[in-house]
Amino acid sequence: MSEPELAALREFIEKNLARGFIRPSSSPLSAPVLFVKKKTGDLRLCCDYRKLNAITVRNRYPLPLIPDLMERLRSATIFTKLDLRGAYNLVRIRQGDEWKTAFGTRYGHFEYTVMPFGLTNAPAVFQHFMNDIFRDLLDRFVVVYLDDILVYSTSKSSHLHHLRQVLHRLRDHHLYAKLEKYEFYQTTIDFLGHRISPAGIAMDWDKVKALVSWQAPRRVKDVQRLLGFANYYRSFIPRFATLTAPLTRLLQKKVRFQWSAPEQQAFQSLKDAFMNEKEDSELTH
Repeated sequence: MSEPELAALREFIEKNLARGFIRPSSSPLSAPVLFVKKKTGDLRLCCDYRKLNAITVRNRYPLPLIPDLMERLRSATIFTKLDLRGAYNLVRIRQGDEWKTAFGTRYGHFEYTVMPFGLTNAPAVFQHFMNDIFRDLLDRFVVVYLDDILVYSTSKSSHLHHLRQVLHRLRDHHLYAKLEKYEFYQTTIDFLGHRISPAGIAMDWDKVKALVSWQAPRRVKDVQRLLGFANYYRSFIPRFATLTAPLTRLLQKKVRFQWSAPEQQAFQSLKDAFMNEKEDSELTH
């Protein structure tokens, strides 16, 4: 590890031991750790739980469908966005199962007492947790996707009432929003990769512009990444399935990867379709 990574590791261990989020472990398991860089430039410690996830029974609790959430927002004119602090760490690991989350570091062997990022069932568990808290408010004036909360209303007066209910609910459950990430009383807001306003719902171009400079895929995994990204916005792209058919064909097991003229044309047409949607959106918003 580099010096900055070692410093971040020491800080992580000291802070989370003090909080009671981790504790020394004698578990026979030991997930490796790595660091990923946040948008702010800070380092986030992540545990590689791939081996544990491979033998974990999946929790099938569903995450909300993004198109369904967007549909709820079409008539709204004012929005407030909240992002929870701590997120998955708000959920306690079941007593007796902490040893399964053990991870090894330069400074010792530890295990989580709260739910960490990286566990295959963490998103489902956390969504269930949030839905239980906001169940009677969901789709009336609030939508929740994991730790992202959006309060929406058709007027300023009703928005104040709605926002108070949401904030009181958070307070009652000892949940806290990140002050640096909240956005109050917005008429246009970016949420889950979409830009939402009284004029309608469009792609968030700050997220989508990466596609314009995307390099032509060189292997199947590159095609999977490309289509995974593009598919998130397929509802905005006319004839998406037809447009991407030559690329989708490359994902078939018995098809040999070969990037030729039809694939390149489909790739360029896909990028052009996104650019056209951006231009149409700018004319109507």
